Amino acid sequence: MVLVGVMVEAVLLVLAAGAVLFELIRGGSGSLAVSAFLVVFFLGVAAVLVTCARALRGGRRGGRAPVAVWQLLQGLVGISLLTSGTTWALLAGVALVVVSLVVLVLLMTRPVVAATQG
Repeated sequence: MVLVGVMVEAVLLVLAAGAVLFELIRGGSGSLAVSAFLVVFFLGVAAVLVTCARALRGGRRGGRAPVAVWQLLQGLVGISLLTSGTTWALLAGVALVVVSLVVLVLLMTRPVVAATQG
């Protein structure tokens, strides 16, 4: 389940990068630099999550810490979205917080920790 959650996050980050890139190409972006940074950032985090998922699947503990840190950061973004007041941001915030909590709790369960001791 942890691997599924991490891979879903990676796919969503790639989709978010595509959405920002599409907005940039059609001229809807207010800043080329910010849009370019977001695309590179989203793709970079997605690549790190995929690498971490492979490490977890291989039983290596090196994937646990980066995934846990990403869940905390993602949860903080979700909490900030909850306070924005718009419906889409509220829904996105709830989704981010729930996914972050689920993946973080599953990451810390005894079977996952035992499987990634090596």
